[in-house]
Amino acid sequence: MLSKDIYVVEGFRTPFCKFGTDLANEQVAHLGIVPSKAVFTSSGIDPADVDEVVFGCCNQTPTMMGNVSRTIAVRSGVPVSVPAVTVHRNCASGFEAITYACDKAAAGKGNIFLVGGVENMSQAPLTFSQEAANKFIGLAKSRTIARKLSQLLQFRPSDFRPQVSLKLGMVDPLCNLNMGQTAELLAREYNISRKQQDEYAETSHFKALAAHACGAFDREIVPFNRTEDNCIRSYSNKTIDKDNGPRNDAWADKLGRLRPVFDRQGTVTAGNASQVTDGGAAILLMTQEGLDRTGATPIGRIIDYAYTGCDPSRMGLGPVSAMKKVCESTGLTIQDADLIEINEAFAVQVLAVLQECQGTIGAIPKAKLNTRGGAIALGHPLAVTGARLILGLVKELRHQRLSKGLASLCVGGGQGGALWVEAL
Repeated sequence: MLSKDIYVVEGFRTPFCKFGTDLANEQVAHLGIVPSKAVFTSSGIDPADVDEVVFGCCNQTPTMMGNVSRTIAVRSGVPVSVPAVTVHRNCASGFEAITYACDKAAAGKGNIFLVGGVENMSQAPLTFSQEAANKFIGLAKSRTIARKLSQLLQFRPSDFRPQVSLKLGMVDPLCNLNMGQTAELLAREYNISRKQQDEYAETSHFKALAAHACGAFDREIVPFNRTEDNCIRSYSNKTIDKDNGPRNDAWADKLGRLRPVFDRQGTVTAGNASQVTDGGAAILLMTQEGLDRTGATPIGRIIDYAYTGCDPSRMGLGPVSAMKKVCESTGLTIQDADLIEINEAFAVQVLAVLQECQGTIGAIPKAKLNTRGGAIALGHPLAVTGARLILGLVKELRHQRLSKGLASLCVGGGQGGALWVEAL
């Protein structure tokens, strides 16, 4: 159990938008500034009261100097005297921002924290091969015309073919498999069919559509006004107020016609995997001392959290051991959870986790799982997802007048993360 209670005071996120669409040209910091300002406005908390700012970000760009959290903090009104740090635990970076603040509070290093995650996957840089980079370096070092010409003659057309860093980053150096291949491994080992995966994906989309239709996401999404110069012509609305990932034609039989992406004979497709997505989220956390100081009213409480490691080639199973560990530390069981969130990195990954849980921590009721859809429909902006899970879980528990929720996700590299929360 946490040695000091940590409360959720408020939180918002941007709409999640598919790769190359509405948010593609926005600065990654802007995706954190907008929800952060909304948090301060809604809660009435002065940004000057914040003790530290912590945001997750996996695809950090050179223009943000490797610490996008600092830019978000200052441009959201937090004084320059307040420190900020950017954290990275792959898919659990949004969790890490929250649990980092929990640890700082437990150590007496702060009482009020602005945390969250940002990710603009559309802006993941294109890179050159090391061989091509060496040629560019040689050219830059050349001082004479003759030497420059000599260096230029070494270039070949292939040297100007960029490498997609986003694709390269999805390969785990520990097992030399990309994330999709680890999902294919689970499909074979757990005998999960293509039809089962597509049916799960269909359910995710239609849950998300139903949640949007009844306004369930309005409690957590803050409208995003795009920078005028960044508006992509094919997406003409300047103000974005809903996720653009959920599809009303994502029927299982239609998804079944898509080709496998990672293995010609495989079952994992673009339709039954999480979407590559841009977005941001911000959450305000406080200790009891912070609440007393500001007079803020909390909406939830972080009960406890756990991270665990697992076989990198089966990274999708990470939630099982993480949920088991956090249940043991809290004394809570799956039956105590009113709602459960497991990030949908892949449909097959969630289905494998559900199978594995039956023999470890107990069966997870489908009626409690991802009730508003998941990353297959909404998207998975890597460093944001953990924050989205906690934010959405707390607000949905409150709306339904329920008590406790459990959120978990798998992590590339072979890890799992899990958090218990309580609505207030």
